[in-house]
Amino acid sequence: MKIRTLPARLLAATSLGLFALVPCQAEPIARVGNEEVAPEKIRAYLDNLPPADRAALEKNPALLNQAVRALILQQVLVKEARSSGWEKQPEVIERLERVRQGIVVESYLEAVTRVPDGYPSEAEVKAAFDAKKDTLVLPRQLQLAQIFVEQTGPDKAAADQAKQRIDELSKKARAGGADFAAIARADSDERESAARGGELGWLAEASLQPEIRSRVTTLGKNAASDPIRLGDGWYLVKVLDIKESRPATFDEVKPQLVQLLRTERTRMNREAYLAKLQQQNPIALNELALSKLLQPAKP
Repeated sequence: MKIRTLPARLLAATSLGLFALVPCQAEPIARVGNEEVAPEKIRAYLDNLPPADRAALEKNPALLNQAVRALILQQVLVKEARSSGWEKQPEVIERLERVRQGIVVESYLEAVTRVPDGYPSEAEVKAAFDAKKDTLVLPRQLQLAQIFVEQTGPDKAAADQAKQRIDELSKKARAGGADFAAIARADSDERESAARGGELGWLAEASLQPEIRSRVTTLGKNAASDPIRLGDGWYLVKVLDIKESRPATFDEVKPQLVQLLRTERTRMNREAYLAKLQQQNPIALNELALSKLLQPAKP
């Protein structure tokens, strides 16, 4: 997978006060003009990321670099906006207040409807499994490896060059005694998987792109596809192993069942709390005034 754009959620940085006007105690993580960015400021941002986003950054130095650059640029913009007094604009103040209220409300609801740490019990998870076990099926999975040839430009010359390369690599991979992993390490343009001999890990058959799925699902173990054209270039895909679809065991789906039960209980707690709140604070709407709410205001 090539890094193209930074996930928008990684740009949701708070105003952390990244810049230090005095020298950092540790070596600065970056410099912006004459100002230093202390490592602990970036670390505070990383510590507040969702676990999945943090794991993605830990695995991919290029994405971490991109995220930190975006964070610093955002803070440069915050500093510039503040120096111009932009945050004192009435519209900005109103929008900030709406955001503040939203955070207060959501964090309060999370607190008052929180599910106990011990929920669900082992017996409750087992009961949920027994009720759903006929539908709890692990999909067919394929362990895949790839060799990728990137088309470096939109013109015919670049297209012809990429096609020639993938044909040569396909012929090389099909030769007797060929080592697909070694070819991937040496020649694949997708360097992250190339470092693993092209391995992509176990993937659910249904999750594959249609163009890939239609070409590999009929292949047997240790078989490789013909060249496959996608928007960014050409792929050779090898099936390393296959796991056929089968009923899931309790241990395999227990973590998902626990999360499902906790999510459902949280939803029920929130609905019950909001219903009680409305009962204690009845709301009477003026339907006539409400019907005119979206009409243009009279001058």
